[in-house]
Amino acid sequence: MKKKFRILKILITVIIFGFLLSFSLKRFNSKPMEKVAVNMINTSQPVYFIDEKDVREIVRKSNRSGIVGEINIPELEKKLNSLPAVDSANVYLNLNGNLNLDIKQKVPAFRLTKGDEDFYVDENGVEFPISKNYSFPCMLVSGNVPREDYTSIAELVQTIEKDPFGKKFFIGISKEKGGYNLLTSQGNYKVEIGDLDNIPLKVKGFKAFVEKFLVYQQPEKYTRVSVKYSNQIVTTLNPHFAENDSILKVGNRELAKIPGQSAANSGREKKPESSASKPKAKEKKSNT
Repeated sequence: MKKKFRILKILITVIIFGFLLSFSLKRFNSKPMEKVAVNMINTSQPVYFIDEKDVREIVRKSNRSGIVGEINIPELEKKLNSLPAVDSANVYLNLNGNLNLDIKQKVPAFRLTKGDEDFYVDENGVEFPISKNYSFPCMLVSGNVPREDYTSIAELVQTIEKDPFGKKFFIGISKEKGGYNLLTSQGNYKVEIGDLDNIPLKVKGFKAFVEKFLVYQQPEKYTRVSVKYSNQIVTTLNPHFAENDSILKVGNRELAKIPGQSAANSGREKKPESSASKPKAKEKKSNT
């Protein structure tokens, strides 16, 4: 008898609890959403591709009635995550009926101009479009850069920005047929690095070249400083720089002494005459 009474007591308690819970949920779902809290999660650098106003407008369009029970949280979260500049979005309601949104935006590693295209790339190698309202200050990259190089370039940019020397000298990266070049803020020369391997060593080699030699030269003297070769630095003189005239003339004279080089230096190749190019003499016919 006591056992049956205990079961009945538990059953009644469950029914009452279920009724109260249902009543509370109904009341909770029918109440107006009093507050929308937008939390922009801090990233390594502040970014402003979207702001609280943009997020609140998306929330308003997703729940025009403003009633708690009518908001579709999974759908709203999916919509926010689909925004190009959003890295992640988390949406949830608390017991007071306040809507909370935690938004983390993507941080560009560099901005890439690729033909007619212009877009950002983050540290994970993900492309996303530029904004009409906001421009993020980052390294500019140009050329036909393949997607598989995105993360390596992001690492290169990170290496440059962490080093005071690199941050001072390098203002951009270009991709050419022969590989990659670093664009400098000094003079009109490029720093040729070739592939994206051994970047710290290549930057270190260029730094040594600047500190031990280039500081005593005019930056306009060169058009290219190549550090792509192992254990050596190769420079290309600027033919339009007046002080290079005598050096280039001496170099041309020395090249002219080498057999077969004078024609190459003048830009004309002397083609040997072949028997096929000579007109054939007419054969005389005799009557017998």
